[in-house]
Amino acid sequence: MRHRSFLAMVVVVGALAAGYAQPASPLRLYVFDGGVLDSDPGRYRLKNDEVKTTQLSIAAFLVVHPRGTLMWDAGAIADDSWTPTGAPVTRDLILSNAAERRVVLRAPLKAQLAAVKHNPATTTFFALSHYHWDHVANANAFAGATWLVPQSEREAMFPAKPHEPPQPSTFAALQRSKTVTLTAADHDVFGDGTVVIKRAAGHTPGHQVLYVKLPRTGGVVLAGDLYHYPEERTLNRLPTTEFNEEQTRLAREGLEAFLKQSGAQLWIQHDLTAHARLRKAPEYYD
Repeated sequence: MRHRSFLAMVVVVGALAAGYAQPASPLRLYVFDGGVLDSDPGRYRLKNDEVKTTQLSIAAFLVVHPRGTLMWDAGAIADDSWTPTGAPVTRDLILSNAAERRVVLRAPLKAQLAAVKHNPATTTFFALSHYHWDHVANANAFAGATWLVPQSEREAMFPAKPHEPPQPSTFAALQRSKTVTLTAADHDVFGDGTVVIKRAAGHTPGHQVLYVKLPRTGGVVLAGDLYHYPEERTLNRLPTTEFNEEQTRLAREGLEAFLKQSGAQLWIQHDLTAHARLRKAPEYYD
């Protein structure tokens, strides 16, 4: 018996060394904390007394799959634009449309990725729910990945006639990334049905959501900005700044049908109360 066990061990070690029996990484979903955003529910046709909290969460996610990795969204504040102190740090921003935004955050995205031993430079795929400022701040760090993007969203990000005056962009490097243009309503990222990008246009021309079917947790849909507050969903309210309100309405109807059919959970990425309850990296969902 001891002789057979030794031979079996030799065979396994030899196979690993040969490179054709490498153990696969399990399917995991990591949640990263991108801070807390001060917000006005009025932009979503909600009143302050209709929501649990007026503040919104900022989130990003990493999917680890046996065939590679997918980074979903990249935060609101670029890592190289602030210095962590161990205490909450407040950043006041003025957006390109002169709107003012305040974000309070604790940890850079790259530090959180390092805690799970992931280097942005080795990411297989990168995808954005959409291109708004609070989802793209560290996008340039993932320019070496294959970018998964609808053509309509790419055109909105990189118009044929550049915006005037030109501004440095937190996603400019993506223009040179290897790109897969998404044309179908569903894009199966790894080809086995466990990680699927689903079209949900309306908030922006190419807005999308992500479905992850985890072995123990079950199905999860990361909602991007299809909803911001959970009360948008329960009270059937639409934001005032949608690219196309009717498309958003149809996207919501389609997603609700999918949730009912699949039994998946909906994670509203900006829902501060729900986000606070999620396990954060280096913990994970599997």
